[in-house]
Amino acid sequence: MKRKRVGVLTLAGLALLSVTGFAVGSASAAESGSGDAAAHGRGHDDPVIIGHRGAPGYRPEHTLASYELAFRMGADWVDVDLVPTKDGQLVARHEPEIGGTTDVAKHPEFAGRKKTVVLDGVTTTGWFTQDLTLAELKTLRAVERIPQNRPHNTLYNGRYQIASYQEVLDLTRRLGRELHRTLGTYPEVKHSTFFQSIGNPTEPKLVSILKRNGLDRPDAPAIIQSFEVSNLIALHKQLRTPLLQLTSATGAPADFVANGDKRTYADLVTPQGLREVAKYAKYLGPDKAQVIPRDKNDNLGTPTALVADAHKAGLKVQPYTFRNENPFLPANLRSSAAPDAYGDVFTEEAAFFKAGVDGFFADQPDTALESLHAFLGR
Repeated sequence: MKRKRVGVLTLAGLALLSVTGFAVGSASAAESGSGDAAAHGRGHDDPVIIGHRGAPGYRPEHTLASYELAFRMGADWVDVDLVPTKDGQLVARHEPEIGGTTDVAKHPEFAGRKKTVVLDGVTTTGWFTQDLTLAELKTLRAVERIPQNRPHNTLYNGRYQIASYQEVLDLTRRLGRELHRTLGTYPEVKHSTFFQSIGNPTEPKLVSILKRNGLDRPDAPAIIQSFEVSNLIALHKQLRTPLLQLTSATGAPADFVANGDKRTYADLVTPQGLREVAKYAKYLGPDKAQVIPRDKNDNLGTPTALVADAHKAGLKVQPYTFRNENPFLPANLRSSAAPDAYGDVFTEEAAFFKAGVDGFFADQPDTALESLHAFLGR
């Protein structure tokens, strides 16, 4: 059944509602819904649209406002990047460095917390979640990360707090009841090896919160993601929650590099590598360029064998990330050189559905759902 979609003008008003400070409490397994919705959509095998960091095409990413908007647009799933705080909480931020996504630089009380660290081999200077408590982080406000592409989002700078993962789960549960459908999250463990190296690992905290919320089960509305491998293998032994192995078009998992393992992401997506991934994960989240690469002119090229190989290994394929703005599109699908203008994302998304993907991550969930309905013909 085709889900009802709310008009953009109506959504603009809805998103102005207060979506901070929900405290619903932990859910039972019954409250969370049943059935492997990530694999079966809403009771069928349709591809799945995941709101990448919520709906960041319209609201600053990883805020409760962004997540709520994604769900109200019709997405059943949102992607939640997780990093730890100084006092052992998990918060939703794309990276632990928050200088570019919050107003922390305007807070003189935190001036002394600015420092430089080596994060997965990259020297990074700024303010980091692991150096602030959750209460301190709550005094900050989110800002738009890529204003050059999304100047309209700067309207919301300063309106929203950093959200804890528990707050995201509470919001997801509340909206699921209101909207009468099962909603879920894709928590991503960010920089696992780095946080282990500083004695503040993410995984034990994630295991605890998933168990408290009744999400330690194979049919849970939660799919754990990571770009690293060893942590997913360990989580597979600790939890029954499904796992998704993320891969990149270049480089290697940080844990492989740290351990002297010479394998790269390219090795993970070979037929043999995919069979190994399928021993612990149910899903593969490749860079979309690994599914359909660009040609020498930066136009959309020809699909690789990755989807077929992954399906043969028993893996669902959900690539990332689809965005409407020109710089993120193949050259032949851009409308102009304007960095904040939309191009022909419908053609790009249609090509990936035709290539057989089982869904994908999108910054504009409403556009992605429009593409999906067009592909399904309903």
